[in-house]
Amino acid sequence: MARIYLLLAAASVALAAPGWKAGFARVSIAPSGPLWMAGYSARTAASEGVDLDVQAKALVLEDSSGRRSLLITTDMLGFTRGLAQRVAARIAKDHGIPRERLMLNSSHTHSGPVIERMLGAAYDATDAQWADVDRYTEDLENRIVNVAARAMKSLQPVDLSFGRGTAGFARNRRVAYHPNGPVDHGVPVLAIRDARGKLLAAVFGYACHNTTLGGEFRKFHGDYAGVAQARLEQTHRGATAFFITGCGADSNPNPRGTLDHVNRYGAELAAAVDKVLAGATRPVRGPLRAAFEEVALVFDTPPTKAEFEARLQDKNKYVARHARNQLDRIAREGRLPTEYPYPVQVWRFGGDLTIVALGGEVVVDYALRLGAELGADNLWVAGYSNDVPGYIPSERILQEGGYEGAGAMIYYGPPGPFAPGVEMSIVKKVHELVRLTGR
Repeated sequence: MARIYLLLAAASVALAAPGWKAGFARVSIAPSGPLWMAGYSARTAASEGVDLDVQAKALVLEDSSGRRSLLITTDMLGFTRGLAQRVAARIAKDHGIPRERLMLNSSHTHSGPVIERMLGAAYDATDAQWADVDRYTEDLENRIVNVAARAMKSLQPVDLSFGRGTAGFARNRRVAYHPNGPVDHGVPVLAIRDARGKLLAAVFGYACHNTTLGGEFRKFHGDYAGVAQARLEQTHRGATAFFITGCGADSNPNPRGTLDHVNRYGAELAAAVDKVLAGATRPVRGPLRAAFEEVALVFDTPPTKAEFEARLQDKNKYVARHARNQLDRIAREGRLPTEYPYPVQVWRFGGDLTIVALGGEVVVDYALRLGAELGADNLWVAGYSNDVPGYIPSERILQEGGYEGAGAMIYYGPPGPFAPGVEMSIVKKVHELVRLTGR
């Protein structure tokens, strides 16, 4: 009889043990006036207002151990390493959240604001317009830090569950190499509900460029991801929708170019999320274990100084700008960088879900490979996380070349493309961090 009482007491303690808590907040990050827009070199002027608000959103998760983790999503092209470091330092100081427990992701909308000098070689902005960008970047940093603080103050008990749907509008854009190249149509969904089952938040993803709107569009807009978030929040009043971009660097919406396309794809993605929410999602338990490390990605041998000097006369102004930037760097620092500190992050929710967050514009091969190696059912692979220094090609795409393999680097600023071995360096680090968080 005493043994039964002990078992009942233990069961009561287990039932009474605290589970997840979550807090949410959002803030508009739309500039108050005209600002150069990010993503397209074809734009010739600054923004002309806001068509759909662009936002930063904060989600705080506290597991049963009391440890907090913070996800911040943004409707913008991406974080720079500098902005991410400053935000991380301030949040660690103010709230005690270490770097591995802060995840930053951007939708990569091409109708968002330029920050710092990201893709600076692509834009014909004046000195005065770059000064506006600098002021905006400082204001953006404050907005992001403040929205995190507000989310910390709204913690409440929640249940987490996970499911996966599909959406079909992404198409691999490297048709010159593969007319029907690989695509990830998965729509991972993390549902956050209160004790009565009411939806408080939905975190969802898709692996496709937010480039439905073209360079001629000059109003701020979250593209299809912004529309999907807005539709979900209209359907589920009081809930917050968070979008995490997947490994869609080599995928575009197809067809594209109009607001009708944007609204159609946003509706399709929101419907895919709603189907998951209405179906059978599986519980996500804690604890949440986190890891963050940087791995050195080596650049291929760059052109010589003489070759860069020759490129100053290139008819392609972007090639000439890139050469000028490299020569200025040589004059300033004495040499060009040989590698880049690339961020890899893993969040592991008990044994139920693992989120791998990779920096840069990550091509789909990474998600497909990691899903095959680590098990796709409980894996969520995101790109555009923590820092976007350029395209992150797989070994296949690096060998094929083209825009994602090499050409885009003249806009981002590195001396040239990555050297062979980039894929193995990243995949090896992912495996290390997955093992580390599985202990």
